[in-house]
Amino acid sequence: MLSKSEVLSLAKDANVEYVNMQFTDLFGTLKALTIPVSKLEEAIDNNVWFDGSSIDGFTRISESDMYLKPDLSTFAILPWTRQSDHGVMARIICDVFMPEGTPFEGSPRYILQRQLERLEKLGYTFNVGPELEFFIFNKDSEGNVDLTPHDNAGYFDQTTDLGVELRKEMSNALKSFNIDVEALHHEVAPGQHEIGFKYGDALSVADKIISYKDTLKFIAKRNNLHITFMPKPVAGENGSGMHVHQSIADKDGKNLFYDANGEYSLSDLAKYFIAGQLKHIKAMNAIINPTINSYKRLVVGYEAPVYVAWGQKNRSALIRIPRLTKGSEARATRCELRCPDPTTNPYLAFAVMIAAGLDGIENKLPLAKPVEENIFEFSVAKAASKGIETVAINLYDAIQNFEKDEVIKSAIGEMTAEKIINAKNQEWDNYRLHVSDWELDNYLTKY
Repeated sequence: MLSKSEVLSLAKDANVEYVNMQFTDLFGTLKALTIPVSKLEEAIDNNVWFDGSSIDGFTRISESDMYLKPDLSTFAILPWTRQSDHGVMARIICDVFMPEGTPFEGSPRYILQRQLERLEKLGYTFNVGPELEFFIFNKDSEGNVDLTPHDNAGYFDQTTDLGVELRKEMSNALKSFNIDVEALHHEVAPGQHEIGFKYGDALSVADKIISYKDTLKFIAKRNNLHITFMPKPVAGENGSGMHVHQSIADKDGKNLFYDANGEYSLSDLAKYFIAGQLKHIKAMNAIINPTINSYKRLVVGYEAPVYVAWGQKNRSALIRIPRLTKGSEARATRCELRCPDPTTNPYLAFAVMIAAGLDGIENKLPLAKPVEENIFEFSVAKAASKGIETVAINLYDAIQNFEKDEVIKSAIGEMTAEKIINAKNQEWDNYRLHVSDWELDNYLTKY
């Protein structure tokens, strides 16, 4: 944790002129109030007031006064401003408070903090390692996205991969946010990429995801390209996911998912946790797959985890237990939830993952046997014969399950859950009323 004097000193040494006081709205969009560096000390001491009434998921107009409390541990220089003619800028991620000094219950960061407090009371910490995939598209002469992939390379290709230098530029920028990049490579589809970074505690990783997405978008824009975390931007190609590796440790860092004598080296705690997530997955989909487009990715045939099962020996399971090198099991045993996508708000995503897992732990939910066949090859009938359900089939299905699931709704909070339900029902209605090009192509002259 950086102290006030350390932050002020870092800002002075870097010749910072402005500071972005950052937070996200309910749907994960990054917001900021910018202050001159001369006001930074006052902001640290007395916070920064703002009007929350126009922020998605925040307060009504009669309750608009809110303030931002800076989390000094998140202070970072925006690296692309170091050579800017408009002055060096820094950022600090903030928590949102109401005027009386209580945390705003609809703040996504606070919603995650509430679930982390539940874990802390049990003596647990929650570690996550997300893998965000994304597409890079070209722009036309007028700066519009033309949906032409930046390259035609495939998985791990080198000679046809035009993104090598761009990924390196992005990775270098991420270092400014203490994001420890571990691997960068081309993904399966043309123009699709991944930059993986080291796991950590859920709150700091959620903060890093917000910075990661913002940084990559800025670097792409600077190179006259467009980056998107949309799950399925190109029909017929693999979509972009955000697989999340998860484990629980004790306060000393011991991995509590590991048991040398357990199946796949999993402890009973880990099995209960997995059972809880499998039980609640359809309601979780409303949070971890929050858009209409999310469900264009979650279909059979494109390596998307559709069937609700777990296992180790194939990548088709919704929850996979990664294989490990001998000797690393005690440290690295974990489970990987494979259906989330990068449009999710990471604070809310991790919150519902915890809530579902804790329901499994607290109620010692039994875990079904692992499925080690290639579920990608299952028909719906074969899956049903084995008692294997699917994730939500669309956003409407997810919201219907979310409305009925008190465990997941309570993790989000009553007020916020209602806002999500209303917003997503409206989104679904707008989608249903839209007449698509596909419909015109198939029906306009036929009927």
